[in-house]
Amino acid sequence: MIYRGTSTGLLALGGGPGPAQTAPDPRVEIASLRYNTHANFTRIVIDIGQLREYFSAEDRQAGRLTVDVLQARLNAILQDKDFPVRTDYLSRILVFQKASGTVRVSVELDFSRIESTRVYHLFDPFRIVIDIYPKLPVSPAPTPFPGTGAAGNGTAVETKPPALPPARAEIVPAGEPAKPGVKPDVNTETKPDAKSGPPAVTAPAAKPPQPVAAGYTMARQLGLGVKTIVLDPGHGGTDPGCLGRSGLKEKDVALGIALELKKALVAKGFEVTMTRESDVFIPLEDRTVVANQRRADLFVSIHINATPNRKREGVETFYLNFSPDPEVNATAARENATSTRNISQMKDIIQKIVQNSKVLESRDLAERIHASLLAALSDKGRPMKSLRVKGGPFWVLIGGEMPSVLVEVSHLSNAREEGLLKTAAWKTRIVRGLTDGIMGYVQALGKG
Repeated sequence: MIYRGTSTGLLALGGGPGPAQTAPDPRVEIASLRYNTHANFTRIVIDIGQLREYFSAEDRQAGRLTVDVLQARLNAILQDKDFPVRTDYLSRILVFQKASGTVRVSVELDFSRIESTRVYHLFDPFRIVIDIYPKLPVSPAPTPFPGTGAAGNGTAVETKPPALPPARAEIVPAGEPAKPGVKPDVNTETKPDAKSGPPAVTAPAAKPPQPVAAGYTMARQLGLGVKTIVLDPGHGGTDPGCLGRSGLKEKDVALGIALELKKALVAKGFEVTMTRESDVFIPLEDRTVVANQRRADLFVSIHINATPNRKREGVETFYLNFSPDPEVNATAARENATSTRNISQMKDIIQKIVQNSKVLESRDLAERIHASLLAALSDKGRPMKSLRVKGGPFWVLIGGEMPSVLVEVSHLSNAREEGLLKTAAWKTRIVRGLTDGIMGYVQALGKG
């Protein structure tokens, strides 16, 4: 590999002729921006993972430092995200999709208080670092923010900045995320106008809403419909999910199904966002944050099951609740394995589950999706086995402000179903079942 250096970045060039690369989307998906502030400098890190050319510029009149990353796209968790920073020289960090193939990070600065800035990159994994040095002394020195960011690791940064960019390693900074559901006030000079999405599927009801078993929920009493849906392909990146005997990975199958489901739902007029559109790791706790930020009406998390019992097969669908079922709790333990929360936070977590006000709507959505999947995956003489609709304490469903479900669409631990999951026909049937279930729920609201 040959690198062509520029004043601000690197460009990777092929070393000679070779087979043409045929990737459907050459852009790398960026899912993490982290930062930390100390008394004598601030560091911002853009995690990219793959080598990309980038350019930086200072506009002192506008009070802005920008970094443009080429051949890149933002994960939904970072789109239009605003990181407010409480210092007297740096006010906020914005990140947005500047163009279809360019991601921009914009840092708003008071250059009268800045000594210098430095933008450089590090490898393994590839990331871009922005260091900002204020004129000293700076008072008052801010307290470092608790580390959450997209990666959620909370690692501290050394308080003394390096004299030169480190050759290989970097102390990982962390950032404070924007509050869920709050749109940043983006400067129109640096951000393109937002395009309006597809029309809401809220035509006047031909029929009144259908009650759930407990009666008419608040959503049905108020005549609410569904416009925006967030799809969550399970796992991703360093978390492969469960593995089949042939090497098939849950993260890949779930992503493929979710991408096709998105096409089917968009064709029906819904606005659809995905928590990830490529093989990147998104923390469990951040997935419903995406849905809340998008003000989604539904959240559907797609998974493929696995158990020690290789004869077990069928479809299983969950909504957020507690469960006395040992099998449900075992599934929850497996799906929650990548959570970064600690035992000290258990009280708050349990309170969120208890206060979940969407349980009736979530259960109805789960039951309709489950029934439609069974119908779509059943053959004459061989019905798809139902493993029932159940409540469970799944991290990926906690915190969602909308009806939310987790669907285990088949088993990778079962040889027959693993073989079927390799075929386009089976995945098409899964997509049809999920689509029909979602549409059945919308119609039950009196809006289909």
